[in-house]
Amino acid sequence: MEKTLEASESKYRLIAENTSDLIMVMDKDHSASYFSPSHELVLGYKGFELEGIELCMLIHPDDVWSFKSTIKKMFEDKESHSMEIRFKHKEGSWIELESRLRSVKGEEGTIKHIVIISRDISERKKAEEILLQSEKLSVVGELAAGVAHEIRNPLTTIKGFLQVYKRENHLIKFSDLLLSELERIETTTSELLSLAKPQAVQLACTDIQELIEYTLEFLSPQTLLNNIEFIRNYEESTFPITCEKNQLKQVFLNILKNAIESMPSGGEIDISLRKEADDVCMISIKDQGCGIPEELLPRLGQPFYSLKEKGTGLGLMICHRIIKQHRGNIAYKSRVNEGTLIEIRLPMTK
Repeated sequence: MEKTLEASESKYRLIAENTSDLIMVMDKDHSASYFSPSHELVLGYKGFELEGIELCMLIHPDDVWSFKSTIKKMFEDKESHSMEIRFKHKEGSWIELESRLRSVKGEEGTIKHIVIISRDISERKKAEEILLQSEKLSVVGELAAGVAHEIRNPLTTIKGFLQVYKRENHLIKFSDLLLSELERIETTTSELLSLAKPQAVQLACTDIQELIEYTLEFLSPQTLLNNIEFIRNYEESTFPITCEKNQLKQVFLNILKNAIESMPSGGEIDISLRKEADDVCMISIKDQGCGIPEELLPRLGQPFYSLKEKGTGLGLMICHRIIKQHRGNIAYKSRVNEGTLIEIRLPMTK
């Protein structure tokens, strides 16, 4: 009987110590008396670091109440429960776990322990988020196409009459500026249409510095009104890249307009260009605005997510798409009341 018991215990220990799932045994006082070795692989803690620790110390503050109420319920109704809990990794990040909680009865029929078997579902959560984002983009594409068509119809009429009026009245002021603005609106509507149906892109070798200077000149009236100054820092004279010029102008225009609007009391916007390793051009734009809470940064660029009262979130979403099409990336760093830094990296033409 002793040999049979030892063999059985050895089998269960073999399973517990070699499974990828996390197995822990919790006592009535919420302290854990056993952690499977897989905790070190998933959460980074060694066995002796977890001995006697109260589980609530490892659980995300927002999940503690739900966890405690579930445990309390289990000691009362003795039923099994499932839940998703975020556990703290040794390095400080939060790991999403799907946990199954089962009660273990003692000799008197009362609950003596609770066995918690958990599985890391972080990758599954990311996949679900990507799928959700894809669905949002699909809806946005259809909506954008409809809106763009409605805008283009009256726009064509206005542009046509303005061109006729310019031919008949050569001395009219600002006609070229008005036509230029109408063309920019047409470009914007084309970008909206591209969300629903990608269009052929006309790529050409362009100096990124010239594109930025064009955008800064275009925004100069707005900066004068808002008491804002652009501080330029270009490490080299030229930064050639292969791109669609109008698309990148739209990116810089959106980002700089956001920076200006974040600084109602005025200030400085630093714009720098430098070359990084592997022929990559790094464009950084730093403002002195209101900043963005750190926890909201990952959501920037999502459709319909905006920090502006009347914003749609489509501006930054289009920026993300354009930069991605140009084989680049965009990153944000920000703190509340300290401003925002936006870094764009694009491959240079060799």
